Amino acid sequence: MDSSTVSVSLQTRQNKVIPYNDRLAPFYIRQALYSIIPDETEHLYVIGIGSSRINGDSLGPFVGSLLKNNFPDRLTVFGNLQAPLDATTLIPALGQLSFRKNSFIIAIDSVLGSEEFVNSIVVRDGPIVPGIGLGNILPPIGNCNITGVVLENDSALKNSLLCTDLNLVYTMATSIAKGISLTVRQYFKYPSYQPILTY
Repeated sequence: MDSSTVSVSLQTRQNKVIPYNDRLAPFYIRQALYSIIPDETEHLYVIGIGSSRINGDSLGPFVGSLLKNNFPDRLTVFGNLQAPLDATTLIPALGQLSFRKNSFIIAIDSVLGSEEFVNSIVVRDGPIVPGIGLGNILPPIGNCNITGVVLENDSALKNSLLCTDLNLVYTMATSIAKGISLTVRQYFKYPSYQPILTY
């Protein structure tokens, strides 16, 4: 089993917590990101963390695939369904990545969390440390992170990642991808008719 799922303790005062099926979720994500991204940012990077072989851990790769061809002059995506960044590939891949000056990195991952936050999307300032939930220690990633809470943080449920509802994961991924696209379009002043997703 992949180890890029992390356990988190969520507090609504410090994080933007959004129900996964809220029709306004992309706009809430855009609002949260817009308040975090520094004014001098010239390029955004998205790092989709997770496995394409485990439903509950496929959020990052799904987002990566949805964003792959969007805004290529301002947005670069690493990690997608074709080339996922999981526990075995993440560290070697990070060693080969280079980031432009004045760039901002958004890490995307599935997480385990408190029961009250299951099925939520969480936007947080600061990096994420993948792998903690399954006992692995991977390097911190991102200037901010967007996570999808797919299961309760209960060791008895971790095997359920294999059969997590794929509709839940895909709905989260679509909202996150749309929210990031809206952010790029507004932040870098693309015209309003620019498509949100091209996938």
